[in-house]
Amino acid sequence: MRIGIGYDAHRLTRERPLVLGGVEIPFEQGLEGWSDADVVVHAIIDALLGATALGDIGSYFPANDPAYEGISSIVLLDRTRNLLSEHGWRISNIDATIVAERPPLHPYIDQMRQNISQALSISKSQVGIKATTTEGLGFTGREEGIATYAVALLD
Repeated sequence: MRIGIGYDAHRLTRERPLVLGGVEIPFEQGLEGWSDADVVVHAIIDALLGATALGDIGSYFPANDPAYEGISSIVLLDRTRNLLSEHGWRISNIDATIVAERPPLHPYIDQMRQNISQALSISKSQVGIKATTTEGLGFTGREEGIATYAVALLD
């Protein structure tokens, strides 16, 4: 059994849609990035790769590679699942915490869990996602960006 931790953060911008956990969320700002900048999925990918000692997200899906410009991070998660499978790994569970002052994320959590579980070919009951604020502290509290922490347990 192996445990991995992942983290990702992106700056908010008015020029992009907000995508978290594969869900486009109505909001006046989105996240800057080369792909869709989905910090939830990026943190989960890093947790999975970290648990298996296979590198990090940038090793497989480098920023500025034209193949990944604007790509859905759910596609990258599916490719990560394939990589794990090739190496004989099985996902036991994933847990992620999104850190953002706004928008309220509770209405979208169930669909995020569904999207992630489908991409990983695991049960939705194996995917935990929560959202919290920092009560105005730090870059997330000042609404400059959104971050996610994730852990993964693999066999």
